[in-house]
Amino acid sequence: MQLLFLGTGAGMPSKLRNTSALALKLLEERGTVWLFDCGEATQHQILHTTLKPRKIEKIFITHLHGDHIFGLPGLLGSRSFQGGDEPVEIYGPPGIREFTESVLRISRTHLNYPIRYIEELDGVIFEDDLMTVTAAELDHVIPSYGFRIEQKPLPPKLLIDRAKELGVPKGPMLAKLKSGQDVQLEDGSTVKSEDVTESSLQGFIVTILGDTRFCQPAIELGRNADVLVHEGTFDGETEKLAGEYGHSTVQEAAETAKQANAGTLIVNHLSARFLPEDEKRLAKEMRKVHEDSYIAYDFSEFEWKKQEKRIVKK
Repeated sequence: MQLLFLGTGAGMPSKLRNTSALALKLLEERGTVWLFDCGEATQHQILHTTLKPRKIEKIFITHLHGDHIFGLPGLLGSRSFQGGDEPVEIYGPPGIREFTESVLRISRTHLNYPIRYIEELDGVIFEDDLMTVTAAELDHVIPSYGFRIEQKPLPPKLLIDRAKELGVPKGPMLAKLKSGQDVQLEDGSTVKSEDVTESSLQGFIVTILGDTRFCQPAIELGRNADVLVHEGTFDGETEKLAGEYGHSTVQEAAETAKQANAGTLIVNHLSARFLPEDEKRLAKEMRKVHEDSYIAYDFSEFEWKKQEKRIVKK
């Protein structure tokens, strides 16, 4: 699993940061990409990466402010032009369907694939054999949501050389052992699954939050997450503005990570008032509260090391 930040700015694009968009790359896990928010010119940002729009399986929209949705119709149209024909699911607050379909209809943009809209964002909103996604409303000036993505435990690893030593032939017996079943060989002996497999690993937990003030739902969504993505539009010197406009300071993001016992904190959605020299100070202040903290930049990428169960910056 990798997190690729396509846009990390707040409100409007700047020379250093585009508007909000984040790709959760699940190419190894399920061969797809999940996109979180789609600000203006997200598809332009994608052109500078190895991402393929046709690989985008799901799009999660945290809220309906323009800097999080203005790039969506264009991306959907380009995905169709480029041969993408697999269905897409769009999860977002009520109104995301009306917005998207209105723009596509008025611009007469035809898509070669169906879209399924999910506008009920409370509790578990998606689950299959591999993943569970939970949503909850945060505290912003309009309805804004956060998403907790949990990978289910990975299957045990089969120690193939050990199985061969015990006389297990190639074929279905190996699959049974890997799935946790014991098998009986032709000579009547039994090979136990636990003797030829390593214990299953816990999957990752990633929490991605929309715009929000410091609030309890953010802490609960981030509880024990391997990585927490949290906005940091303001700092301690502008804390009053953060509250007025429904945002958080970088210090509040760090406090959320601390109270949630999250692993790595990645802060995005930074105001254009912050220059690169300011961001060094912000990172230092965050780490006083939560040591494993980073500020994301456009095209920053973080990878989950499943053997070590930690996030590392690439």
